[in-house]
Amino acid sequence: MFEGVFTAIVTPFTKDGKIDEDALRKLVDFQIDGGVSGLVPVGTTGESPTLDHEEHHRVIEIVIDQAAGRVPVIAGTGSNCTEEAIKMTAKAKEAGAAASLQVAPYYNKPTQEGFYRHFTTIADTVDLPIIVYNIPGRSGKNIENSTMLKLAEHTNIIAVKEASGNINQIMDLILKKPDSFTVLSGDDNLVFPIMALGGKGVISVASNIVPDRMSNFVGAALKGNWEEARKLHYSLLPLFRAIFIETNPIPIKAALAMKGMIEEIYRLPMCEMSSEHKKALREVLKNLDIL
Repeated sequence: MFEGVFTAIVTPFTKDGKIDEDALRKLVDFQIDGGVSGLVPVGTTGESPTLDHEEHHRVIEIVIDQAAGRVPVIAGTGSNCTEEAIKMTAKAKEAGAAASLQVAPYYNKPTQEGFYRHFTTIADTVDLPIIVYNIPGRSGKNIENSTMLKLAEHTNIIAVKEASGNINQIMDLILKKPDSFTVLSGDDNLVFPIMALGGKGVISVASNIVPDRMSNFVGAALKGNWEEARKLHYSLLPLFRAIFIETNPIPIKAALAMKGMIEEIYRLPMCEMSSEHKKALREVLKNLDIL
């Protein structure tokens, strides 16, 4: 069920800073028409840090409603407070989410035992499949493989979004994990090597703007068509790099705005791109026939 391309979908805002429901619904349809395997609202790319709890849940509801069962929705309901994560996850389950993305608790930097207790407490309390999100660059601490392998023994903890960038760690995890546990790339530019090592897809930023190309790329890798997958990887690599020229989700929202799909509106402390970076991004999009 959780193999392929899962779009970490942006949260569009109106010019007065409110959630742009119409634009969000159109983005959902654009993703599904592009062949993605699922949608992941209110992750980092969805600007979850600047949404209040009511808005956070409303975005999940909109995405689930618009998807209408066509693809699974993996709701971003993580927190650095275990009790808060439980409450948000329970609400997402009631709304119809197929799974939950649970980020490693950030800022308070738990021990490995703290990580283990955090995720298993959520998994014990809410009967919903959990995808652990390991992103030490944002959370401040790595979930070590010894901890991840213990988590993988829990029946409700089914996968990891690996964004450590450490290929040795990811390779070792894939080698030792149980067959029931899936490794997904958390970095678009590392999808090819991770899938070549045994990963099963990606939770993607790039698919916001090229869902069809990302679906073809990952689909080729899942079929073992490595020559085609390698070709598509290199064709998309300039985009993968350009959408991280500044902090995500600034460039991907700018790219979508250039295509007229959303307003280029952020909530502070996120703000618009520098003119120099925007020019470079536009050039990449033109070269790839996205604009």
